[in-house]
Amino acid sequence: MAGKGEKKRPEQNLRELLRIPEGERVDLSSYAADAIPAGPRDKAAGLADTARMGERLAALQERLYAASTAGDRRRVLLVLQGMDTSGKGGTVKHVIGQFNPSGCRIRAFKTPTREELNHPFLWRIARALPQPGEIGIFDRSHYEDVLIARVRRLVPRSRLGRRYGQINRFEQALAEDGVLVVKVFLHLSREQQRRRLLRRLDDPDKHWKFNPADIDERALWPDYQRAYEIALERCSTGAAPWFLVPADRKWYRNWAVSKLLLEHLEALDPRYPKAGFDVEECRRRLLEEPN
Repeated sequence: MAGKGEKKRPEQNLRELLRIPEGERVDLSSYAADAIPAGPRDKAAGLADTARMGERLAALQERLYAASTAGDRRRVLLVLQGMDTSGKGGTVKHVIGQFNPSGCRIRAFKTPTREELNHPFLWRIARALPQPGEIGIFDRSHYEDVLIARVRRLVPRSRLGRRYGQINRFEQALAEDGVLVVKVFLHLSREQQRRRLLRRLDDPDKHWKFNPADIDERALWPDYQRAYEIALERCSTGAAPWFLVPADRKWYRNWAVSKLLLEHLEALDPRYPKAGFDVEECRRRLLEEPN
C-alpha cells in the first residue's frame, strides 16, 4: 500500500512487459539482471504480494483440474531456463509450492541417460508433459539441446541449426493440443552468480549443491549468453513466447514468475464443469435418509 503522498505504481501487464519480441535480435547485456521493471519496489512488499497471489493461483489450479474431468484438455507447462544459481529450483520451491502438488508434474532434466540418447532429443520431453488439468514445470528442458550442445559443440552445427525449427514445431503442436507454454528465462548477472557460489562454499550445508565444474563453466559465460540469445531470438513465437525475468533479486524473481502464471491462468479462465446429474434429486435423497 502506498504511503501518504506517495503515488502507487500503476498495474502493468507483465506478460507484455517481459515478453521477448518475436523475430527481434536479443542482446542480454541490454537487460539489467537486478531490474524491477514492474510490481513491488522492495522485498517486504514483494513477499507480501506473492503470498496474496498464492490463494488466487491455487483457486485457478483447482478450476483447471476440475475442468479436465469434463473433457477440457487444457494444461499449463512452465519452462524454467537460466544459468546455474539463477534460481530454477528456488522458483519451483517458492512459486510452485503455492499449488496443490497432486495437480503438478515437476521434472528436472539432467544429462541424458543412455536410453534417452538412443532417441530424438525431444523424446524425453514428450514423455514428461503434463496431462489435461495439470500444471507441468520443467527445471531445464529441451533447450539444453541448443544451449550446452552449442557451447560444448556436442552435435554438428548443421544438426544444431535444425533443432530450433524442430522446437518451434513441437511447441506449436503442444499449443494446438491445449498446452499453454510459459517459457521463462531467469536472467542472472555473472557477479551475482559468483556471490551465490561463494555463499555455497561458505556454508557446509550447501556444499552438496556445489560442483567445482561450475567454476570452469563460468569461463564460458560469454558463449552461454550468446547461446541463450540465439535461442530466445529463434524460439520466441506467438504460440510459445519467451519471458525474461530479472533474477538477481530472489524475491522479485518469485514475484514475477507468480504474476506471469497468474496472468496466464486468468486469461485461460478455466471453469468448474456443470453437474451431469440432478442436484436437487440427490439433495432430496440425502435429506430423506433415516437417521
